[in-house]
Amino acid sequence: MKKLITITGPTAIGKTALSIQLANYYKCEIVSCDSRQFFKEMTIGTAVPNSKELAAAKHHFIQNKSIFEHYTVGDFEKEAIATIEELFKTNDYVILVGGSGLYVNAVLQGFDDFPEINPDIRLQVNANYEKLGITYLQQQLKKHDADYFEKINLENPQTLLNPQRMMRFVEVCIGTSKPYSSFLNQKKNKRNFTPVLIGLEAERNVMYNRINQRVDLMMQEGLLKEAKELYPNKELNALQTVGYRELFAYFDKEFSLESAVEEIKKNTRRFAKRQLTWFKRDNNTKWFHFETPVHQVIDYIETQTKS
Repeated sequence: MKKLITITGPTAIGKTALSIQLANYYKCEIVSCDSRQFFKEMTIGTAVPNSKELAAAKHHFIQNKSIFEHYTVGDFEKEAIATIEELFKTNDYVILVGGSGLYVNAVLQGFDDFPEINPDIRLQVNANYEKLGITYLQQQLKKHDADYFEKINLENPQTLLNPQRMMRFVEVCIGTSKPYSSFLNQKKNKRNFTPVLIGLEAERNVMYNRINQRVDLMMQEGLLKEAKELYPNKELNALQTVGYRELFAYFDKEFSLESAVEEIKKNTRRFAKRQLTWFKRDNNTKWFHFETPVHQVIDYIETQTKS
């Protein structure tokens, strides 16, 4: 059986470095599932692997899309599975790496099936959003699926600010007269590989220090200039991202630059905490301290590939 070695964990924990070490050991390629590293206009703020890292192992789904393209997690699932199946034709191993839990799940499990929604309902929900704003969508989801609203608010509150995702939730609730969550956790698509799940973690103060240092490095490398170039398109969904949002607020004179940088650090730390909450739900993940020697990780993978 083909093995998909899947590396997850919070941002700035060292997933890229480990994935390259494992790709070199198994002489295989890497599929990225970091939902912001897809976009070629976003480099510094998404911590895209540098040229040396990209040269060290073949990567897929790194800066392969534009922020102006409509690209969904469903689109990614189809493209990623097709790529992985192609790679498995010549190798028993592929590395999947990233901190976007929804995108990892899309590859490992697939998505639930939802009924077709009347286009008139979609248009009405969109019109109400245009008129009343994101608060309307939040209120509707809370009204029609309170449990799912609370789950999102706990695990990934940024989703509550994503109009496309929220409109989808609401249109399903209204169009079916059922909670959106009632369509989740159905029987998933069969996969022709076995995942070997590896998580990287660190003590919280270490993790937070790594995040703070990464943000400082991003600023040194030109994140402010990158954000300035993207600012005219700040309403695009792809740019509703930590590191850009805060600098857009600085350009709008809502923050001083120093305060904006502190907000980036704070919001990234919160994001990392949510990532850990998401990934820790899967009891099949083997967690390693981020400084664990790679040979110990390989030893674990070998025990799984023999099973």
